[in-house]
Amino acid sequence: MSARPTAPEAPVYRLVLWNIDLTLLDVARPTRAAYADAFREVTGRPLVRLPQMAGRTESEVFFEALALNAACQEPDEAAGEELLSRFTRQLAVAFGARRALLTEQGRLMPGARAAVAEVGGLPGVVQTVLTGAIKPNAIEKLRAFGLEGFFDAEVGGYGSDAYPKGAMLLNTRGRAARRYGADFTEHSTVYIGDSARDVAAARIGGSRSLAVASGRSSAGELRDAGADVVLDDLADTAVVVAAVDRLTLRAPGSRALTP
Repeated sequence: MSARPTAPEAPVYRLVLWNIDLTLLDVARPTRAAYADAFREVTGRPLVRLPQMAGRTESEVFFEALALNAACQEPDEAAGEELLSRFTRQLAVAFGARRALLTEQGRLMPGARAAVAEVGGLPGVVQTVLTGAIKPNAIEKLRAFGLEGFFDAEVGGYGSDAYPKGAMLLNTRGRAARRYGADFTEHSTVYIGDSARDVAAARIGGSRSLAVASGRSSAGELRDAGADVVLDDLADTAVVVAAVDRLTLRAPGSRALTP
């Protein structure tokens, strides 16, 4: 199955955002190893305890890891930014060095490829990612499993930015609107993720939410968080496509222009 173009010629009026880890794929083992290498390189201390990562950005995980591992005194804002910058650079290097391990030690989640391909075929849809991973690592993950071509990665939201996911989603909507000349409202945008934090980010960033219980959050927890639709996984492609279609139907008065 080949990827569809990332810049469709037909008018675009709805935006589909995908979380990556535990929504589309699972590369936890090489990710943890890369974190440990980068953390030791930057702090000089071993990464003994890794914080919970579900629905969080690299910056959030890194600063909590500093505290959990007593790696240094709490840095001031300027020192913290410099330390985070060093860490993200080292993380990209450490993760890139494990490129070959992604498919050896990782896996696609059930139905992920078919879901992304078929959602991308809906009228007026542009797809991108909203992920806690830094951009180089997010691209590595998608490329390893042949998913990169389904997404417009340039408008995506990444953990390289020191923002919570809700703000990242709002910024991503703005970038996509400028690129495609379309009014991506909360009624024409959907975020597909696997954690209660992803559901909260959708609500804060102005988006509908489709949650899959393939990560650390149960279906009940996702419903309690306020997800618009909850699925056990992405295995039933027709159900996924129908849910995205229903959640992103064009609202009256919204604009759809040819990019």
